[in-house]
Amino acid sequence: MPAHDWTRVDSNLYHHFHQMWSAQMTNTLNAILKPKGYFALVEQHTGTPAPDVIALKTDFDSEDDETGDVAVAARPKTRLVQQLESNAEKDARRANRISIRHSLGKVVAIIEIVSPGNKNSRRAIRSFVGKTVEFLEEGIHLLVIDLFPPSIRDPQGIHAVITEALGDTPLAMPEGKPLTLVSYEAADPVTAYIEPFAVGDVLPDMPLFLRSQEHIFVPLEASYQATWEMLPEPFRDAVQPSAS
Repeated sequence: MPAHDWTRVDSNLYHHFHQMWSAQMTNTLNAILKPKGYFALVEQHTGTPAPDVIALKTDFDSEDDETGDVAVAARPKTRLVQQLESNAEKDARRANRISIRHSLGKVVAIIEIVSPGNKNSRRAIRSFVGKTVEFLEEGIHLLVIDLFPPSIRDPQGIHAVITEALGDTPLAMPEGKPLTLVSYEAADPVTAYIEPFAVGDVLPDMPLFLRSQEHIFVPLEASYQATWEMLPEPFRDAVQPSAS
């Protein structure tokens, strides 16, 4: 299903979609992760302001456990790949999370869905980026989903701001693809797997690293479509292009 134009609705309506998508993605991921002993949970942390985050946690007995076939060792293929260095200030805020933990309770990966509120002020975007950098510096892998076009606070897109906070130079993004999916492997150096896309494009499944060089694919398209089908018709009409 093509991605929709979420700038057509206010932040409250988008937040409703985001919460439903988070839950749907959690359920879908649990089906994928169960054979390996992983599980996904939605978590909520309070603070101000409020970025929307999905985190993944795992519950396996050993970091060297090689059983099962959930984790993929081959390098993921995305349109762009960038290696980054990590050296920025940290500043985390409230998050809405689905988690995968190690048996000792260590968070290994996070999925974060960007909300309009993450870009509505310098403080908001600084906090969002600071939190992202903090996760990466702690060795937590990350997938960032941005369904919104660049703003005056991220004129080259959210990945460019994160890249600069990590002390590196952003890549040039292709014309006509203003939205961004980025999977960050929190290794040394950090590696970013980037898929630029546009309204009307089908969401590709994106890699999410559980350990260095091992990842699963997050079923973005399937979970997005399942969530879309549950939305009230007036809501769906609001974000679809007008009939010509």
